[in-house]
This record gives sequence, structure tokens and C-alpha cells, in this order.
Amino acid sequence: MKAVVIYQAEGPDQLKLVDLPTPQLRPGWSLVKIHAFGLNHSEVYTRKGQSPTVHFPRILGIEGVGEIAQTTDPQRLPVGQAVISIMGEMGRNFDGSYAEYALLPNQQIYPVTTDLPWSQLAVFPETYYTAYTSLKNLRPAPGDRYLIRGGTSGVGIAMLNLIRAKDPQAYVAGTSRSLAKAARMKDAGYSTVIKDQNGHLQTAEKFDKVLELIGPVTVKETFTHVNEGGIVCMTGLLGNQWTLEHFDPITDIAPGTYLTGGYSGAVTEEKINELFSYLQRYQVAAKPDRIFALRDLPAAHAYLASGQSMGKVVIDVDA
Repeated sequence: MKAVVIYQAEGPDQLKLVDLPTPQLRPGWSLVKIHAFGLNHSEVYTRKGQSPTVHFPRILGIEGVGEIAQTTDPQRLPVGQAVISIMGEMGRNFDGSYAEYALLPNQQIYPVTTDLPWSQLAVFPETYYTAYTSLKNLRPAPGDRYLIRGGTSGVGIAMLNLIRAKDPQAYVAGTSRSLAKAARMKDAGYSTVIKDQNGHLQTAEKFDKVLELIGPVTVKETFTHVNEGGIVCMTGLLGNQWTLEHFDPITDIAPGTYLTGGYSGAVTEEKINELFSYLQRYQVAAKPDRIFALRDLPAAHAYLASGQSMGKVVIDVDA
């Protein structure tokens, strides 16, 4: 099979397309024919060597969509069944989706019913699961004013689409470090675009619900833009700072406001089904920002890391 392997941490050129034997079945695991997968910033960090628990060589990829090629659970996962898989140490402790085939634990393979093209289905798993769990944590209510800090990211666009599909009139502001993307962001559905200049939002507006995707580096400043009773859900680490430093919850969390977190690691089949029910019920529309072939994965990594993307970057393994 064709696979992209990283042998040592460094730039995108360390992602090497190679021929490898197709993985062999083992008890409790099934073989998935990977048709497409989405890229994630966490994979960029891992490729740079910033994930200390990941050891090389490794086939990265924490999510993928495809179909069952060989199974050890024929009742739940028959051959030919369309499936998705996310997280669960995929692409970290064991080889992931950057390949034509992936051998995965049955408990983290989730059957889906869909007529979407593979490259479009690949937009949803990790990104929309993360956005959906974060949206639930924000406890949306009619009339809420939303802010998505990191508005051009895959999770940011996913959150926007989830809100818009259910409440087309909702006020949703998005941030970007460059207003060059403002027109595209408004076309995507944002009510307004706010410049994030050196960690400071260029606005006096306040909001009821905030999705914080930049992370610890900006969350204290974010709280200066939250109405009393509002909630900040810190889900992303796009600012490349992993922990809160010099943080005093008494003074840094504005009085009467709340801080919660969005974590996509606790995946269950029930939660996946809940997400896809929401997508179907509200006819959530999504398409990739760009699609790359597997052989062009280094270019895809470079594109994602460049900050030029707006939405999900997808790899079409069949291309």
C-alpha cells in the first residue's frame, strides 16, 4: 500500500511517500480502506516534534473516512460498510490515516450511512465533532451573540456552520489576524469580522458565547469581551501555547462569566450518531477549503501551517 511516513521531526519535506505491506488483521482490530482524511493542526505540531509521546517512524493521521476492507466484527462492521474514525491514539501510539489502509481498533471505528463523496465526508469527523461538543458546552440560547476566536480555522468554520444551520439569524463574529480574509469570511456566513492584532481584538464589542481556538495565549484578553453570564469554551491551541501562565481565576475570569473546555478525545458511537443526526436534521452544508492528493501531503501540511486556509483541508487518498 501507499503510505506517508515521517521518520524524524522537522518540516513538511520529512513526510515521505513510501510503499509498505498492508497491515494484517489481529483480534479486536479491523482493516479500513482509507478514501480520504482531513488535516489537523495537531498533526503539524506532531510533525514538528512537539508531541513528546509520539515516536518516529510513524504514519500520522488522527481521523479518516473509508470502508471496511477486512473485519473481525462482521455484525457491526461488515466488509464494505462506510465508516469514520477519529482520535483514540490513532496516528500517535499506532499508525493512522496517512495511508491507503489503516488497521484500527474496532471500538474506535464508527459506521455511518451517507451518500456524500468521500472528500466531502472527510470534512466532518474530527472538526465537526470538536465543534459540536464545544457548542453543547456553550449552552446556546436564543438571542446569543457569538464570537469565534480563530474564525478561519477548520473548527471555527465548523462552529459557524453548526450555528447558522440551526439559527440563520444568529449574530456570529469571527476573528482573523489579517482582514485580507474578511470578504471570504463574510461570504462564509460571519456577521462581522474582527481583527486580532497581537493578541488584542480590535473592537469594544462583547459577546455571550465565545469559542476560544487560539488558546491560553489569548484567553485572558477574551474575557474582556464577554457579557455577564457568558461562557468561554477553550477548545483550540492555535497560538501554540499549551498551558495558562500567571492565571488568576478570581481576576482573569470576569465576574459572573464561565470558562469551560472543549475536548474531542472522549469519543463514543452514541456521540458520533448524535453529531450526524444534527448534521442531517439541520442540513449542515460543508465543503473542503482545498483538496490534495496523498502524494502532495507535504504541500498540504505547508498550506495548513501557512495560515492561508479557511476551513478544512482534505486529502483525497484515491486521487
